[in-house]
Amino acid sequence: MHACSASRRTACASILLGLGLPAAFPAVAQGSYPSRPIVLVVPQAAGGTNDIVGRIVAQKLGEKLAAATVVENRPGAGGNIGTQAVAKVSRDGYTLLMTISSSQAINPALYKAPGFDPVADFTPVSMIGAVPNVLLAHPSFPAKTVPELLALAKSRAGALQYASAGNGTLNHLLGEMLNQMAGIELQHVPYKGVAPALNDVLGGQLPLLFGSLPSTLQYIKAGKLRALAVSSAQRSPVLPDVPALGEFVPGYNGTLWIALFAPAGVPQEVLARLRDGMHQAMADKDMRAQLQAQGVELAGTPARQATPEEITATLKQDIAKWARIVKTSGATIN
Repeated sequence: MHACSASRRTACASILLGLGLPAAFPAVAQGSYPSRPIVLVVPQAAGGTNDIVGRIVAQKLGEKLAAATVVENRPGAGGNIGTQAVAKVSRDGYTLLMTISSSQAINPALYKAPGFDPVADFTPVSMIGAVPNVLLAHPSFPAKTVPELLALAKSRAGALQYASAGNGTLNHLLGEMLNQMAGIELQHVPYKGVAPALNDVLGGQLPLLFGSLPSTLQYIKAGKLRALAVSSAQRSPVLPDVPALGEFVPGYNGTLWIALFAPAGVPQEVLARLRDGMHQAMADKDMRAQLQAQGVELAGTPARQATPEEITATLKQDIAKWARIVKTSGATIN
């Protein structure tokens, strides 16, 4: 393909965006940002928690910036493919990363060569919020509460099994963290994806699973799965009657946070515009209600949202925490 001449840049940008590819030239005058569509790359498949949240945010951010804002799913390698792609695009603010802590904070320890530096390659734009997982049991499972589960697990070391979406996934490591912190030995059974793992727990083939709140809430409400606890330090407003694991295992906190990042090197004036747009979006009552309905525990308040420095500090803390858990569990992916 021939390079775009100055007179053909607008046309070329439209073609590239239509193909799902970022434009390979700088933005026009920074003061006019945004002057073309913004792409939020979600490094997971459509239909998951990050995708659901990303589409809600994209719509509202587009309204606040008066620019078309769309979600592009680039799944693969546990989120590495889409994350790598954003790390390498033009630093013009038109391609952003809507990511989750499992990709940004766990993958660097899990993969020998994830293909990106989670801190150096990105600049925080906005912290959206956190989504707890839920420790779920099939209704036939004899333990009805967390204390009963812990007692049963200690009396039958290694005999109780829990399903996960695969080695090194968040729902695997949440179980490993529970083993380490509670002094028990649940046996991990990895599946090739969350759907078959969830189906086998629904069918009673395995008794336990950590599942994200948005994707399992319907089964909890229908009585097809029993929620023993949420994976956070405090209870979820969506399930106020379900205790937090932190109530029984002090210090346990395995929430999944969702945040918007830009590639490192985006001009400060563009970052300021993006952050202002996200501040307005996160203060919007309609968007807040939509996110809360999905089980998202919103970060900050409409008036006080996390600063870039605070987001970076959270990221670094989680990188260190999950590195310890990954190392102890022995999980690794080449």
